[in-house]
Amino acid sequence: MKAIPIGISNFEELRINNYYFVDKTNMIQEFLERKSKVTLITRPRRFGKTLNMSMMASFFDVIKDSKYIFENTVIMNSDYINEMNRYPTIFISFANAKRDRESIITTIKKQILSEWAKYEYVFKNLNKYDQKEHDYIESNLMDFHSNNLNGINDALSFLMERLYAYYNKKVMVFTDEYDTPFIEAHVNDCYEELRGGLSGLLHNSLKTSDCLKYALLTGIQRVAKENIFSDLNNLDVNSVLDTAYSEYFGFNTDEVNQLLNTYGLTLNDDVKSMYGGYKIGSIDIYNPWSILNYAQKKELIPYWINTSANTMIKENIKNADLDYKDQYEDLIKNGYLDTQVNTQTSFYEVKSTPNLWGLFVNAGYLTIDKAIDITDSFYRIRIPNQEVNREFRNLTEYYLSLNEGQLNRLLRFLIQEQPDEFIKEYINI
Repeated sequence: MKAIPIGISNFEELRINNYYFVDKTNMIQEFLERKSKVTLITRPRRFGKTLNMSMMASFFDVIKDSKYIFENTVIMNSDYINEMNRYPTIFISFANAKRDRESIITTIKKQILSEWAKYEYVFKNLNKYDQKEHDYIESNLMDFHSNNLNGINDALSFLMERLYAYYNKKVMVFTDEYDTPFIEAHVNDCYEELRGGLSGLLHNSLKTSDCLKYALLTGIQRVAKENIFSDLNNLDVNSVLDTAYSEYFGFNTDEVNQLLNTYGLTLNDDVKSMYGGYKIGSIDIYNPWSILNYAQKKELIPYWINTSANTMIKENIKNADLDYKDQYEDLIKNGYLDTQVNTQTSFYEVKSTPNLWGLFVNAGYLTIDKAIDITDSFYRIRIPNQEVNREFRNLTEYYLSLNEGQLNRLLRFLIQEQPDEFIKEYINI
């Protein structure tokens, strides 16, 4: 029986080591057929973004021979097999650009330096002007003591120029979790210091570079106000509301059925209630992280804990208006809410209730149940499953300024019919 790929986010590693594999390679065909210059896909964390981006990069990378890792996949039977390993490819992930300012900056620089090292040969025999630019950017990338992103705005675009000059082919750029540094900088109170360098780095490679073939970015949300995507022609934004790419992140019902059957389990109502309930586009989706852990441990318990998103949401709840607080209470009481939802702008950029609900949806804490009035961005949102419902208890404790675990204790005393203990706990609130 194949091993279950918990924590495996590298596509080549997954395939070489013969882990259980859910084939999402049709995503490559859709990406090529859409021909969007820059594509942004927003999905919750733990929904397979990094693995899919690794898959895309492995397929296109000109310095690889990827036939063996794509053997017996859907894409191998398509006309697009001729695009395999044809393009210089940059793949960077900001998934670990977290915690304090120094860690965020170091991760960003090391990710870029890794790609520079990968293509070190394209920097040979530079003319004196290009050499000077190379040395300037390199010195700033390797400066881990200045604690800023100064001087790296062209770190990706310069590499793209050299790759284009070397291969005479435009460059594929894949940026995983592009918004994590923005989110973490905001949470850690260094947003103003870092946003310019981050925006410049992405803007110069995605908008102004003539060496770009196609770019694909993933993240939780769209960073709208910063000068990354402004005036960018043919920006293709795909949120959880859109049908495009909807089947490639998370597992659909058939995929869950097959996976659980493989490991002697069944997709019953209890599993659906615990891990299902998400709607992406028009497809019912299950959290892949939770399903894989359930298949491994065979315990029907919560596995999805989104620490970063939890911190971000808690920080933003502090700045919410009275309208949001009234709506939050309706959501908790009814399990659903009919309201305006904006998934296209981050709450920390524009503090509005629709943007905050958009953050809940983008982060996986809520799902869109149905559209009520698309023109007015009016939807019914709901808590997707029991696993996420547990997380809402923690958020509600924070919202009510309770101590951690108080709600769980109150509920437990009610369920176990211990009125005296319930009253004692209630008095302590």
